[in-house]
Amino acid sequence: MQTNFSLAQLADPAMAASEKILRTCVHCGFCTATCPTYLLLGDELDSPRGRIYLIKDMLEGGKPATAEVVKHVDRCLSCLSCMTTCPSGVHYMHLVDHARSHIETTFVRPPEDRWLRALLAAVLPYPNRFRLALLGAKLGQPFRSVVARLPRVGNRLAAMLDLAPATLPGRNPTDRPGVFPPPANAPARRGRVALLRGCAQSVLRPDFNEAAIRLLNRHGVEVVQPKGESCCGALTHHMGREDSAHAFAKRTIDAWIAEMDAQADGKGLDAIVVTASGCGTTIKDYGFMFRNDPAYAEKAARVSSIAKDVTEYVASLGLNEPVIESDLVVAYHSACSMQHGQGIRTEPKNLLKRAGFLVKDVPEGHICCGSAGTYNILQPEIAERLRARKVANIERMQPDLIATGNIGCATQIGKGTDLPIVHTVELLDWATGGPKPEALAALPERALPVAAE
Repeated sequence: MQTNFSLAQLADPAMAASEKILRTCVHCGFCTATCPTYLLLGDELDSPRGRIYLIKDMLEGGKPATAEVVKHVDRCLSCLSCMTTCPSGVHYMHLVDHARSHIETTFVRPPEDRWLRALLAAVLPYPNRFRLALLGAKLGQPFRSVVARLPRVGNRLAAMLDLAPATLPGRNPTDRPGVFPPPANAPARRGRVALLRGCAQSVLRPDFNEAAIRLLNRHGVEVVQPKGESCCGALTHHMGREDSAHAFAKRTIDAWIAEMDAQADGKGLDAIVVTASGCGTTIKDYGFMFRNDPAYAEKAARVSSIAKDVTEYVASLGLNEPVIESDLVVAYHSACSMQHGQGIRTEPKNLLKRAGFLVKDVPEGHICCGSAGTYNILQPEIAERLRARKVANIERMQPDLIATGNIGCATQIGKGTDLPIVHTVELLDWATGGPKPEALAALPERALPVAAE
C-alpha cells in the first residue's frame, strides 16, 4: 500500500510503526474471509481491509476521528483472525491499537458512551470494585426489562446484567500475594514461576488459578504471586485508554522484575505464567508497547520474553501420567487471543489428549465467540449473534463439556449453552490427581472417572 506521511508525522514513533504496517498491506482481501464482522454484516468497512483504508486516511491526513471511522473501528473485535490469514504479515493488532488510541484522544463520544466506557475502565480492572458491581448487578437483574428500554444505553446495560453470574464465587485462599511451594511428595524442583492473578478472572472464576497452582506444584514448580501486581492493562488498552493501560502494566512489570531479579536462595523466575489468554497476548506485547519508554523498554522486553500461557509452560515440562480414566468428549474452544494472538494451537489439545480426554475441534473454530474483552457489553447485538453461531457449532458435536483457556470466552459461551465449560487447566489438574471440577458435577455417571489400579 502506498503511503504519503510527512517526515514530521513519521518523527512520531507510533505513526512510523503504523506507516510501516500500512505499507505491508497488498489489498488482497484474504482477511475478509475470516473476519467475523464482515461475515455477519457484509460491509467492506467492517472488514480488516476496509478498516485499514479508514485508519490510513485518518492517520495520514492528520485528521480527528469521525463518527464513521469510530463506528467501524468499534465494531472490530480485535480477534486477530485476519493476522492468521494474511499472507503479507500485516500486523493489524498494532495498527488498530494505534487507531483506538487516536480515537480516544481526538473524538468526543456521546455522553452515554463516555459514561459507560469510563464505568468499565473504573470497575473491571479492580477486583474489589468488580465484586461490588456484580453484587449490584444481581440486585438489578429483576429490572432488566426496564433497563433495556432506556434510550441509547439500555441494550448495553442489559448486556451487563445478562453477563453477571447468578451466584458469585467466594474469595479463594490462593487469590493473594504469596509463595506456593510444591508438596513434599512432588518431584525435585523443576522451576519457579510467577502466576498472573488477574482482575476479572480472580472474581468470576478463582478456581482457574487454584487449579493451575495445584497442577504446577504437582509437577515440581514453585508458584509465586508477587505483591504489587495489578491488572495487566489489557482491558483498558483495547479501549484506547493508553495512559491507563500503561499505568497498570508498569505496576505489574515492576512486581515481576523484582521477582526476576531476586536471585538469592534460588529465587528468580523461569517464566511468567498466565491462565487468561487475553491477558497473555497483551503481556507478550509489552516489549512493543514500551519500546520507546527509556525507563521501561528493557524491563518490559524481559517480561515479555518469559511470559507463557499455562498450557505452553506445562507442555514444556511434560504432563504427568493421568491417574484417572475417562470417556469424556471435550469440545476445545481455542480463544482468539490464544490461536491468533499468541499462535498457540496444538499445545492445549495435545495436553488434553495425553490426559485421556477425547478432544474435538469446533467447526469454524477460527471465528470469534463475541467476548473480546468488553465487546460483548459495548456491541451486544453483534456479540450475541457470534455467540449463537459459536454455541450452535459446539453443540452439533454433542460433547460432554467445553474447555477453553480464556475467562472472557468461558463467560460468553457459558451464557448460551447448558454444557459445562471449564478451563483447560482444570481438566489437566483433575486428570493428574486434582479434584474434579465443580462445573462437571452434573455430568452423567458414564463420564465419571474410574480410579486407575
